[in-house]
Amino acid sequence: MKSRSGLPIWALPLVAGLGVLVLVFAGLMIFEPRQTVRSGDVVTSGRADVGGPFTLVDHTGATVTEADFAGRPMLIYFGFTYCPDICPFSLQVMAAALDELPEDQRDDFQNILITVDPERDTPEQLAMYIDSPAFPANLIGLTGTPEAIADVANSYRVVYRRVLEEGAPEDTYTMDHTSLIYLMDRNGEFHSVFSHGTPPARLAQGLQDFLEESPG
Repeated sequence: MKSRSGLPIWALPLVAGLGVLVLVFAGLMIFEPRQTVRSGDVVTSGRADVGGPFTLVDHTGATVTEADFAGRPMLIYFGFTYCPDICPFSLQVMAAALDELPEDQRDDFQNILITVDPERDTPEQLAMYIDSPAFPANLIGLTGTPEAIADVANSYRVVYRRVLEEGAPEDTYTMDHTSLIYLMDRNGEFHSVFSHGTPPARLAQGLQDFLEESPG
């Protein structure tokens, strides 16, 4: 039997549920009228309810807050050091994009990896990981308590969860997580987000556009 909409009666609750999910997601990202979306990237510019204060620990063991990066635009990626492919790929894209910029522009950005796996990603583990020559030269790794990581992930609308294969040892888990590169402006406010798979040249162009709009 079908409803007036042409859908089977059994499908109506499912459609209604999906509609609620769309409304919930829309409520998480509240933008002012100015927006630009570039095809192929999911790059969004404008003011959004993304980001905010944080207190974390860097790869040297020092406590840092968002205030330590004031005056510099930040490229932020949420990932983890045991990630087999997506995280290193994203950080390599970031490095390749920065390499396309003139040196003075490249050095303008502070690159940050915030772990979503604080139990394994100690400062020492992060220090070894970010030392890879394939990653941005001035990459900083940040970790913290599970509560501190949950707070900062929530403020950036990052979703993550532990995944463990049935019967596998507990310490072999991986993490499912949002894979985006966030561009925060010199005041620590959201500017743009670049989706996973954005080509380095497109990311580099986005960074140059930002510098033209917001010169230091």
